[in-house]
Amino acid sequence: QVQLVESGGGLVQPGGSLRLSCAASGSIYRIYAMGWYRQAPGKQRELVATITNGGTTNYADSVKGRFTISRDNAKNTVHLQMNSLKPEDTAVYYCNAKGVTPTWAREPFDSWGQGTQVTVSS
Repeated sequence: QVQLVESGGGLVQPGGSLRLSCAASGSIYRIYAMGWYRQAPGKQRELVATITNGGTTNYADSVKGRFTISRDNAKNTVHLQMNSLKPEDTAVYYCNAKGVTPTWAREPFDSWGQGTQVTVSS
């Protein structure tokens, strides 16, 4: 079983910055990709940014140029630096990790954190 613990959410004024962090632990052989998703009230969960263990990144168009995802493979952690925040960035942000367990079968996992609230408001 793989656990993800997020931190760094909170309340920030428009134009401000926040840094989210997520640490993965448990039965991990290798994590192939980590990422951040968000869900605003009344909306579906959407991709924010992802990063592979090789460093390839992917961003939603709405956050390009404002958010930066980074990863520490050795520590199984991922971070999301969010700058120039807008009220429409308000949502619960979820960390995700995809990889395989250290069993002989290399069983895949697709795990989610419990979410951290980000509120952008004056």
